[in-house]
Amino acid sequence: MTRNGIGIRTAQVRQERLVGQIHVYDGVGKGKSQAALGVVLRSIGLGINTPSNSNRVLLLRFLKGPERDYDEDGAIAALQRGFPHLIDQVRTGRAEFFGHDEITTFDRDEAMRGWDVAKGAIASGLYSVVVLDEINPVLDLGLLAVDEVVRTLKSKPQELEIIATGRAAPQKLLDIADLHSEMKPHHHPTAKALFLEGIEIYTGAGKGKSTSALGKALQAIGRGINHPGSTRVLIMQWLKGGTGYTEDAAIAALQQSYPEVVDHQRCGGDAIVWRNSRQELDYVEAERGWEIAKVAIASGLYKTIILDELNPTVDLELLPVEPIVQALLRKPRDTEIIITGRCQNPPAYFDLASVHSEVYCHKHYANQGVELKRGVDF
Repeated sequence: MTRNGIGIRTAQVRQERLVGQIHVYDGVGKGKSQAALGVVLRSIGLGINTPSNSNRVLLLRFLKGPERDYDEDGAIAALQRGFPHLIDQVRTGRAEFFGHDEITTFDRDEAMRGWDVAKGAIASGLYSVVVLDEINPVLDLGLLAVDEVVRTLKSKPQELEIIATGRAAPQKLLDIADLHSEMKPHHHPTAKALFLEGIEIYTGAGKGKSTSALGKALQAIGRGINHPGSTRVLIMQWLKGGTGYTEDAAIAALQQSYPEVVDHQRCGGDAIVWRNSRQELDYVEAERGWEIAKVAIASGLYKTIILDELNPTVDLELLPVEPIVQALLRKPRDTEIIITGRCQNPPAYFDLASVHSEVYCHKHYANQGVELKRGVDF
């Protein structure tokens, strides 16, 4: 059978890899730290449904000192309260940007403190995932020795997953990475001319699109927890109607504690949809999802709306483009909308994006025959 068009892999994977990979997210486009947060959400979700303590996550954040508040803080704190055995968070550094000519002794000491924590965590065997958020610019600034970091990561425990994020990843780190996604920004004059804001699109062949959207959702949920009434979040996911998605358990736990903050909907069947294998159910489910999303956009009740895998749904011609364009043009100004997924033919609503990151695939372990992993990839 010839398969035409875009298809996405569902959660019903028959095999699963055991060997951990080294992921690097870099580039000047948006979505790098968000992708790390998305992996955190999935890993916690897997741990909630797993009786052992084998799915613990360390979120280690360089250049993001504890004196500054971040949107995701409320959601992470809520998950820590409910599942203290599943996540640890450590922050180091100052909370503002600085360049090479502004480095202080404090910056070097804080980078080394963070790296000492990282080395201990990697060696401990206590974690299934270690996130080194913003380690790339730390290395670029010369605050840590690249050779030592690379040597430590190369000798990590076999099953450990490492996520490294931030701009300007050094080549030596990229050389040992099993996955390298570069976030490339695109700019749309139409959005600027129409004074449109709050529409973000993540597309491209690299890993990190839905993962970044989940990270964005975690940030919005945290904002709603920290500032009640400030935001309500809808996560709408197309082409993912089955079971086995590990983020579901973490989202459900947050819903249980904060039902006024987040809603989550899935639509579609439990199989990959290709252009020449579309079924009536695919059209019905796609339309059902759009009806939910359309009302949510128009209502103004939701301040953050995730439209996950809308792009391939449109690319497969399961939904028409024009109603989506009109809904986005009429959205309330304070509603932010995040749209994800691959597409071969960029639809007209791409021109409305104020943020558009193409996740460019330099390396992906799946292209080398390595299986995906529950709690990381889905």
